[in-house]
Amino acid sequence: MNSVLGIELSATEEFMVKVLTHRDFLDCERVKSLHKSIGDQKLFELCEHNKISSIAADALAQCYGWEKLASCWQKVYEDVDVRIGQYMVELEKTATLLASYNIPLVALKNSGITKVLYPHYGACPMGDLDVLVRKTDFRQAHKILVEHGYTLKFRSSLEEANLDKAEQGGGAEYAATLPNGERLWFELQWRPIAGRWIRPDQEPVADELVARSIQDEGSDVRILSPEDNLLQVTLHTAKHTFVRAPGFRLHTDVDRIVRTENINWDLFETMVCTLQVKTAVFFSLAFAHDLLGTPVPLDLLNRIRPVTWKRCLMVKWLKQVGLFNPEDKKWSRLGYIVFVTLLYDDTKGLFKSIFPSVTSINDYYSNENKLLIPFLYIRRIISFIIQHSLVK
Repeated sequence: MNSVLGIELSATEEFMVKVLTHRDFLDCERVKSLHKSIGDQKLFELCEHNKISSIAADALAQCYGWEKLASCWQKVYEDVDVRIGQYMVELEKTATLLASYNIPLVALKNSGITKVLYPHYGACPMGDLDVLVRKTDFRQAHKILVEHGYTLKFRSSLEEANLDKAEQGGGAEYAATLPNGERLWFELQWRPIAGRWIRPDQEPVADELVARSIQDEGSDVRILSPEDNLLQVTLHTAKHTFVRAPGFRLHTDVDRIVRTENINWDLFETMVCTLQVKTAVFFSLAFAHDLLGTPVPLDLLNRIRPVTWKRCLMVKWLKQVGLFNPEDKKWSRLGYIVFVTLLYDDTKGLFKSIFPSVTSINDYYSNENKLLIPFLYIRRIISFIIQHSLVK
């Protein structure tokens, strides 16, 4: 497959990307060759460090058979399999609960992929469940969740457990206790991305996504339509600047959707261009294409790719911060802010993000006082700088 980004990998890095490929499309001969030449224990430790050990275990099992794998691989897979199985039970339970109030629930990202498209729980590690509801349903959904044992609680100490602020930001986080006593983090969103760099007007509208969503057969869980699903995960990967925690495994979302869904690429391209997110989507698709072998059309990548200087600069920078080792510090504060500015397709888009329309400012801050508008712009700029400065 022709390389788009021109990234060269070491043997250990090649192993990690090979085992991340959809289990039905593994290059088992190459995986086994790399495994034998590098060594089992070294690769296990490497995969653990990169938070992909259960995915690698599943890949190795497809290549060798479970009975031939060391116990460490089997245990890490079984642990994740049990945990994600519990997550899926809770997802179904919550979807059924909200459906009884006529609130459709759409499982986002890995949650939806695991539930419907790739139900191999041990190969789908995730730290939380992400779901989408219509904005008009958000408050009622919150009330229902709290009445059934969910606690509004943010993992970040910088975020206040305040419903008004949560709604303003696009969603809320909740803590819940699973039957086995384990804690589950549950994200209820009405904004599908809510990234630091992406403007609300660049995101697909939640109500439209819900309307186009598809209900899983025999279930109350819904997932996004194929094109919406792919767009959402590409923007989510860009939100993590392609390499930040949970790391390179995020690109499996793109791979699994493309390989299991029938994507209307013309429709997808139209959506990308309309939302002005070509740069972000290009890199998400290009990483999956080059490293996981995901069958993304080259002609599409050529049409949405950034200008040469930007593409080369971003690739060089991503290589420098490192594609792997997600817990490592990737950026300086200034470096991160500068890199994020490159995600915009043009300077006009960047300007609109920093200085959105007066209507957007008033909506975001629930403001009706014209005299406060200048101060709200100042507040937004300060918030923009602080948010971007806190990222690793």
